[in-house]
Amino acid sequence: MTTVQQIVYTDAPERWRALAAALGFVAPYPPTPEWAEFDGGGVLAVHHATGAHPAGGVDLNLLVADLDAAERALEGRDVTRGVMDGVGEMLTVRAASGLTVTVFAGARDAASGEVAVQPIWFQDDVDEARRILEALGLQASILAGGGGWAEMRAPGGGSVGVHSASGRSEGEGQGFGFSFEAVGDLEGLAGGAEGRRIRCIRHR
Repeated sequence: MTTVQQIVYTDAPERWRALAAALGFVAPYPPTPEWAEFDGGGVLAVHHATGAHPAGGVDLNLLVADLDAAERALEGRDVTRGVMDGVGEMLTVRAASGLTVTVFAGARDAASGEVAVQPIWFQDDVDEARRILEALGLQASILAGGGGWAEMRAPGGGSVGVHSASGRSEGEGQGFGFSFEAVGDLEGLAGGAEGRRIRCIRHR
């Protein structure tokens, strides 16, 4: 099982904690000013901004059941195994674009609620990103005919949108973007988060 964990870096973690609650996400353990996790559709993580990770940044983590099996599935790719203090062993997968995805052991069933995390992976080679995610247990639920978009769903909750970086605004280019996927009443969802900036976009 694999679970998507979307990380946002912010100078206002209390506002993100309030937004998570408004969207129906639930903290599995008490949050701190530096770090908090919220389970819903996948995992939303809120990290206090640092010099290395300025406010507005987004990272993509994948939580897997077996780190050794994940490493074997990624054989032939640029993968580094390391240890993060206070967290444990991890894999860092580097795409040809230079973007990295971090993989940790500890997948959990976080596939509840009407809102799910859906970080967007922008890069020129959509197929490479899709193949990396497939190796880690995600499956395509939508594939655009022109090859510029793939929606990859994780069995443990959450999904990753892979989008061509071609045509993005100058200065954006390849990177990770922050988004949610919602089912049901979007207007009701926005109303429940009154006072926060939420834009409803419908995908058909």
